[in-house]
Order: sequence, then structure tokens, then C-alpha cells
Amino acid sequence: MGFDSKAIERAEAALNSMSGQFSEWLQQEITSLEACRQAARAEGLTGEAGEALYARAHDLKGLGTTYDFPIVTRMGASLSRLIETRELRNIVPLPLVEAHVDAIKAAVRDGVKDVDHPVGAALVAELESRVEAIFPSDAA
Repeated sequence: MGFDSKAIERAEAALNSMSGQFSEWLQQEITSLEACRQAARAEGLTGEAGEALYARAHDLKGLGTTYDFPIVTRMGASLSRLIETRELRNIVPLPLVEAHVDAIKAAVRDGVKDVDHPVGAALVAELESRVEAIFPSDAA
């Protein structure tokens, strides 16, 4: 079965028609992320607050590129990896979690959308390297 090019064109047109709302929707995600961070500060990362923070990070991992912020996708992916499980949230350094949230918020606030941005690229690379230092991937 091949691709229905007309269906793809309709989907792209629908997405383009909604693009004016992306900024508002992304800001709502950032507000939610910050609320989850505040709850995690108060309650710790291992309970419901940590799970909610993970859910927000995972959502941003999926939505960043859709909302025209591929750098948010990368940062969300890094934060998701850092706090993916209760076991990880039990040992992860909170300042690194905080750095991810602050970086995501700064990228959106300052309009740093792409990983080609020199400051954005350096920031996301540093975040990812810190996560990798704590939780090395199995890739050789």
C-alpha cells in the first residue's frame, strides 16, 4: 500500500492552519512544566510530582519540533532520559533537572528554536553530556 499524497497534503495544510496557535500552546506547556518543577521541589522527584515532571518532559520531547522548536525536543528528550523511571529519579541530581527546565524555558522565551543556534547548541550539548556522564548509553 502506498502513501496517499492527498491525505498528506491535507494533514500538512491542517497543521499549517494551526501554526499560529503553536506559540500559545507551547507557552501552556512551559507553564505546566514549571508547575511540575515547583511540585517536585516541594515533594521530591520520586513520587507523583516526579512522574508529572517526567510526563511534561516527555510531552515536550514530542511536541517541540511540531511547535517549531526542535531544540526543545532535544532538551525534552534529555530530561526525559534523566528522569524516566522512579529509580532514576531517586538518584538524579536535582540541579541537573533544574538546569534542563531552565534551558527549555530560556529557549522558548528567547526564541532559540534550532540546534544550529550557537548558544542553544552549546547548551543542549552540555545537558546531554551531563546526562550521559551519569547514565552512559550502551552504544559503543
